Amino acid sequence: MYSLFSYYENCTLCPRNCGVCRLSGNTGFCGETASLRAARAALHMWEEPCISGTKGSGTVFFSGCNLGCIFCQNEPISSGGIGKNLTVDDLCRIYLSLQDKGANNINLVTPTHFVPHIVTSLELARKNGLSIPIVYNTGSYEKIETLRMLDGLIDVYLPDLKFYNPTVSREYCHAGDYYEVAWAAIEEMFRQTGPCQFVPEKSGDEFNPTGPRQFAPETNENEPIQMMTRGVMVRHLLLPGLEEDAYLMIKQLYKTYGNSIYLSIMSQYTPMPRMADHETLSKPVNYGVYDRLIDRLIDLGVENAFIQEEGVNKESFIPLFDYEGL
Repeated sequence: MYSLFSYYENCTLCPRNCGVCRLSGNTGFCGETASLRAARAALHMWEEPCISGTKGSGTVFFSGCNLGCIFCQNEPISSGGIGKNLTVDDLCRIYLSLQDKGANNINLVTPTHFVPHIVTSLELARKNGLSIPIVYNTGSYEKIETLRMLDGLIDVYLPDLKFYNPTVSREYCHAGDYYEVAWAAIEEMFRQTGPCQFVPEKSGDEFNPTGPRQFAPETNENEPIQMMTRGVMVRHLLLPGLEEDAYLMIKQLYKTYGNSIYLSIMSQYTPMPRMADHETLSKPVNYGVYDRLIDRLIDLGVENAFIQEEGVNKESFIPLFDYEGL
């Protein structure tokens, strides 16, 4: 019987097309062999309200990354070597455990290079009672062929649209073709899910997290949060000096999809210590610049968007990669 794991023999799962045999222990750009690794699986409150709700998103942080942004906030797992080896059965158990804890969804973070494991584990978990939505949380440097392996398994796509200018993306993530690749990937995601759909969050014991939230709740405390159960929400993290690029990307998204997708426009960029000598990335985004961008988008007609309040770039939204839940 044909196995999805044969994709690791000559790996071309992502646009890097490294062609290495990960089954033999070799690694390409993502830094991972064919051994599935993750660093954390827990209820997570720092996503948008329609993803986290009051009970949390069941977030699984995978090790490695096929994008390698030089300013990465999750460097300990994206390229720092942190991760615990897991099997498909382990991953199935983790999904079901998060569901039992009341998670609103299963949130797969940086999953691209482990898609064969993910497809197999989701099929197994559904046979064993997994019923909550599945969120695919990605930097969007994706191949259409790989995304089509997920068709029918992913309910909500949560892609980034990071860079517009190829010179910038070449410097910041070693991919001059980022914008065109990511745009095509988002088109495929929308083809699979269609327009966004929501249901009120189910009542039950609320999760009481410690620490700040990235986004204020979208409804008052007497109304249930509307949870996204299907669709695409595109995220953009505003970076210093790239307001115009951000505007052009979001304008194109709105022109193409209107209110059929949601947007999440973030101001939380926080320079990591290794960026101290970088001419542009050594400073956080000025909130006045972010505020002007939001005003321009409102003038454009954008309605379905999450935004952040001033001061979130002074908070840390980086979880502890301590193997919780694994």
